[in-house]
Amino acid sequence: MFEQTFKNIDDVLWKEAGCATELDYTEQTSWMLFLKYLDDLEHERAMVAELEGKAYDYIIDPDFRWSSWAAPKDEKGHFDHDTAETGPDLIDFVNTELFPYLQGFRERASDTDTIEYKIGEVFGEIRNKFQSGYSLRDALELVDSLSFRSQKEKHELSHLYEAKIRNMGNAGRNGGEYYTPRPLIRAMIRVIDPEIDETIYDAAAGSCGFLCEAYDYLRYGPEGPEGSHPRKLSTADLETLQTRTFYAKEKKSLPYVIGIMNMILHGIEAPNIQHTNSLTENLSDIQEKDRYDVILANPPFGGKERKEIQQNFDIKTGETAFLFLQHFIKRLKAGGRAAVVIKNTFLSNTDNASRALRKELLETCNLHTILDCPGGTFLGAGVKTVVLFFEKGRPTRHIWYYHLDPGRSLGKTNPLNDDDLREFVELQASFAESDESWTVNIEDIDQETWDLSVKNPNKVDEEPLRDPEVIINEIETLDRESEEILEGIRGLL
Repeated sequence: MFEQTFKNIDDVLWKEAGCATELDYTEQTSWMLFLKYLDDLEHERAMVAELEGKAYDYIIDPDFRWSSWAAPKDEKGHFDHDTAETGPDLIDFVNTELFPYLQGFRERASDTDTIEYKIGEVFGEIRNKFQSGYSLRDALELVDSLSFRSQKEKHELSHLYEAKIRNMGNAGRNGGEYYTPRPLIRAMIRVIDPEIDETIYDAAAGSCGFLCEAYDYLRYGPEGPEGSHPRKLSTADLETLQTRTFYAKEKKSLPYVIGIMNMILHGIEAPNIQHTNSLTENLSDIQEKDRYDVILANPPFGGKERKEIQQNFDIKTGETAFLFLQHFIKRLKAGGRAAVVIKNTFLSNTDNASRALRKELLETCNLHTILDCPGGTFLGAGVKTVVLFFEKGRPTRHIWYYHLDPGRSLGKTNPLNDDDLREFVELQASFAESDESWTVNIEDIDQETWDLSVKNPNKVDEEPLRDPEVIINEIETLDRESEEILEGIRGLL
């Protein structure tokens, strides 16, 4: 129903000089969608209040409501071209009046968990990139034709928005930063099997794909919303899902904004997403009240953190993903469950930090499953990954490995799909062995290196050529360690 409208919005943005990339398209679509969503939400709340004989206290002041400036209507309910600003006047209003007003909600909000605070956060992080008020007017009219007033409409919009995120993620080498393949996320969630009343956390949320899919799992069941009706949940359960289930942090501005919009479209009205760098938190400051039942995440690959950030961790390393893994272990409650995507080089890196981190993971958590993902799982990212499934509170005794082989090369025209992961989910439930799955006892792992490399005993015993990325990764790690040693020596001179 709305697919053509989304295409038309992209056509307008493509002609706009201020928008050059898929990232720009998604960002600009996001702020307009957010304001249209707010207008529909307020309209719905006002109608409910009227039916109950109550007055509704609007969040947005009259002059700044969508229906006042973006889509004014005449007495017959038709778009009123006579009163709608356009051209330079529209750009001036948006840049000098609308955005400053919306940014001010961050200071005016009573609490950080309110939708008012989210409004201030969103508009504090993005800016209007339209340079032509005529193009903006065209885009606003298209967005106004979209509706958030029924669950069916929200569901379709969420699918279209997910497609935009996927396109944005596939547009460059940093694809994994914005988009984790949804079939992989769904398989991870099925294995973890979260329940209502459990808290779910992602400290590197990106576009909030993990939390959105977890919400669909809890709201609709394992098969998700496709062709199914919502589960019959109590009012208390629905309130729990809205306010006390999903928690996230995101460092970068654009993913933060997209993540909020994505969660809203999936049904969470005021997402508990903090705009912050999770790694600035000292692990020693984390208390029991700060821990979660479930962690689902795909932390950034290949980042390098500053020395002052590394001081927050017991195991010092510049590798961002390894710091996140320490953060996740510390943030899990006893008995809590996690599924974390990480580069496959984590399993075999020979540097001191990698060995120490593998040892800590195995001794403090039950690392029960390792899913070995094929190359091309993350389009544009150029890395091979594994998924670590672990439970905190007891040491590892056995690790069940599964080598995922879709039987084809993965790419933009042949991405990972749910069927590719179906056998993994089925076999994992009982840790069954097959041609592509096997179990390793902890006693058989080298207690010096703690090497967890994927070595399928069911395959012909040939010495495989090492992946070039593994070699490059080890060289980079050794370079970093040498640099740190030299810095230490200079400090003593």
